[in-house]
Amino acid sequence: MPKGISRRFAGPWRVGSKLARRLPPIDRFDRRLPARNTDKNNEFPMRSPIPQNPDPQADGPDEPDAPVRAKSIAKYRQRAAGYDATCGPTWPIRERAVAALQLRPGQRVLDVGCGTGLSLELLRAAVGPDGMVYGCDQSPEMLAIARRRQADAGWSNVQLMQSAAQLVELPEAVDALLFHYTHDVLRSPAALARLLACARPQARVAIAGVKYFPGWLAPLNLWVYFKNYGYNGAPGELATPWDRILPFLDGWQMEPTQFGMGYIGSGRVAAAKAA
Repeated sequence: MPKGISRRFAGPWRVGSKLARRLPPIDRFDRRLPARNTDKNNEFPMRSPIPQNPDPQADGPDEPDAPVRAKSIAKYRQRAAGYDATCGPTWPIRERAVAALQLRPGQRVLDVGCGTGLSLELLRAAVGPDGMVYGCDQSPEMLAIARRRQADAGWSNVQLMQSAAQLVELPEAVDALLFHYTHDVLRSPAALARLLACARPQARVAIAGVKYFPGWLAPLNLWVYFKNYGYNGAPGELATPWDRILPFLDGWQMEPTQFGMGYIGSGRVAAAKAA
């Protein structure tokens, strides 16, 4: 058993245990189970491509992402006040994701789903006083905390906007995109198309998030699903949650975190697919 996972916790969920045998198949909760990879040159399976010309103004009740967004906003309304206190264990992952952007002084970066603004100081330190940090979030409660953080720190080169990822508009193209625990955004073709359009060709992209455990830890994936359910409007599709942005990136690299329950990935916006 990996160091850090107690036997008392993992025991009831281990392969062959009475509880594990009584659990329903995981695909009752998530139909997107890992597919067998037939491409020897690509470690990760790909799925449907991102639409090239989504309508960025589609924001009515019939917009495909509207139900997912409504659920997410409701969940973060309940979590916003205590959110920062829960982020200590994942702080090293946040630091590594920001480092993967390889930001330089003077560059522009967008923090997608910036939440309460915990990444803003790291990003601002990387781009310096001549750089610019943009942040967007659809949750008014989360963004209110981020704005207080900005005001208290006196950051003049941080611009925050309340906006769904599908509707983001920036005054300039950015050199980097940070996706830190933004699962719903990564599963939305419309959101990804809009965000990629905000980035320069070859802009750096870094993603950190939750995924299913591999191998013998797979019996814990029901727990992973419900952990993700607490934050996201569409908590499933955790086998390869990066697969919808992957076709639009060059140089993709991914490493697991948290004994395989998390990941950090990075790459660059492919020049031919950035528009």
